[in-house]
Amino acid sequence: MSDTQIDMDHLSGALRRETVKKNVAAIHISGKLTLLQRKLSNVLLLNAYDALTSAQTHTIDARTLAMMVGYNSNDFDTLRASLRALAETVAEWDMLDDKGRQEWGVSSLLSFAKLTNGVCEYAYSPALAQKLHDPKIYALINVHIQRNFSSGHGLALYENCYRFVRTGSTGWWTLETFRKLMGVDGSSYYESFKHLNAKIIKTAVAEVNKSADIVIEPEFRKKGRSVTDIRFLIRENPQMAMFQIDDSEGVRNLGVYRALRAQGVSDRLARQWIAEHGEAYVQQKLDYMKGQGDVKSTVGYLSAALRDDYSATTAPEPDPEPPTAEAVAVAAARAAEKAAEDQAYEARATERSARAAKFAIVEDLVSRRNPTQRDADKQLFMASLRDDLERESFAAHGWRSGLNATAIFEFWAELEPGAFTG
Repeated sequence: MSDTQIDMDHLSGALRRETVKKNVAAIHISGKLTLLQRKLSNVLLLNAYDALTSAQTHTIDARTLAMMVGYNSNDFDTLRASLRALAETVAEWDMLDDKGRQEWGVSSLLSFAKLTNGVCEYAYSPALAQKLHDPKIYALINVHIQRNFSSGHGLALYENCYRFVRTGSTGWWTLETFRKLMGVDGSSYYESFKHLNAKIIKTAVAEVNKSADIVIEPEFRKKGRSVTDIRFLIRENPQMAMFQIDDSEGVRNLGVYRALRAQGVSDRLARQWIAEHGEAYVQQKLDYMKGQGDVKSTVGYLSAALRDDYSATTAPEPDPEPPTAEAVAVAAARAAEKAAEDQAYEARATERSARAAKFAIVEDLVSRRNPTQRDADKQLFMASLRDDLERESFAAHGWRSGLNATAIFEFWAELEPGAFTG
């Protein structure tokens, strides 16, 4: 999570308040996780995201998890060690709550994790789950992008910079804060700026610019001859557009999407595979798998087929053994998870329909106002927005701003009592 990066790694001291103003995920995850542990944290959050606030625990097939992260699928010792590291990692946040009050909190990154019969079960604390269930944080969980990184420092820098891509700069961080974000605080070697710059800053910047969808450039601030602060200028990388998961109904209407769902693939993972590999390639692997007989883990086999481009000459022989108790348990857990996900999807569809109806009402209300009133309404609403991201969205989309939907409906309900009733 950001360490799945979720690395929502965050800042401390005066920088926290600046970050809160920009509505950036103000969650700091201690930075001493390895690259594989960061990737594991990302995949676990990706798997749990849809049910993050509605389910107390989450499950995933352990072999599938290992393969997605890059472990040997039989290396359960490394997987156990990495899960232990996540459970021992502290997440801390300091931000404004939904009522505008300052809120501080701390939680372990995973409240628990266990491996039973080939299934990994894990959970987040309720308070942390609420913080992680945020579209701005989900945007950071990019399995496609993270696969390009070969160092934890490069991935950590990417995650911390990408959070500020809309503003074009991270803002100034003290070197102490930067060392914490990179997980090298407490190292006497990196107390020297010469060593920090040569081994961390330059190498991490080079990897981000080579591997990611943004280009960053460090700038330094000095006091006398000593460097005291660092910030990164950020722009999009035109050579590598950000891999985006298409949340539109278009993807869910594709035959290949429905075929993936029929194989037990989650909604989010199905959309991710289609966006990353393309409809034709995914369908090709589905067709190939049909001729391979029964496999123990459909999702795991498909993941490997997509990653390694299985064909008749390259794919390993599937295990023809009858389903084991482990496989039955995995299938049952997946079926239950899929049912819960389908139910959640229906609920979201109803919610989207209701929101669309409210936006139509707002559009009608706006059309009835004269030009002077419309201008005053916009200025009044803009003044009520707390951060740059919300204001930027409203400036671009006006009263159709999805990011500000709740605030827009509350504004017009107060301005036109009864507008949304009846």
